[in-house]
Amino acid sequence: MSTHPPFRKVFEGIATREQMFALFNRHSDTPGVDPLSGMPYASEWFEIEAGEYHFMLGLLPPLFQRTGMFGMSEYKAGNITSVFFAIRIRGRERWYHGFCDLTDKRSPDAMRAAIIAHETGAVDSMTREEKLEAIWSATHADFRGIAGETNPDAWPPEHHGKRTIPTYVAEQGTTLKLLEDMTDEEIDSRMPAVRARSRRGAGNDAEPS
Repeated sequence: MSTHPPFRKVFEGIATREQMFALFNRHSDTPGVDPLSGMPYASEWFEIEAGEYHFMLGLLPPLFQRTGMFGMSEYKAGNITSVFFAIRIRGRERWYHGFCDLTDKRSPDAMRAAIIAHETGAVDSMTREEKLEAIWSATHADFRGIAGETNPDAWPPEHHGKRTIPTYVAEQGTTLKLLEDMTDEEIDSRMPAVRARSRRGAGNDAEPS
């Protein structure tokens, strides 16, 4: 059984600044939940304007920052914090906010992949990067890895920190491979299962496409 978080889009359209701040506190008056735990917010996401992304980036020193992503140093509650994404989808830059549970350090990457999968529908017009993100998201956490994390000698130093995934290679069987090194044929062979999983998961998303 999959333990993938039930990522949920909670607002249709692009949130204004006022709407964004309202969504930050959308569970404050929800009966029967404990907003102080942060858990009601975990895995929720919505689209924002570029201005709100940059406004929040300048508000506080980020907890972490890398290309197209940063996390807020002020936690919502517990281990739940806001993560902001700049994602190019079909040639157009778009911006998103999501609440990630950082007890799972891969949560921001999984959130990003889930947003891409939702916004593209995993259709044939997906770019190579979008397909790789969708494959990563659809792969069970037990089979996703980080090169050099548990066995540094197994990977050259320049590959440490990159994502790995089991891949079938002719005459070698199933072997670990860098996600970024998957061939187009290997990607295409995985996409039918990714699409099927995306369709099954859509029923659990608030505001599905």
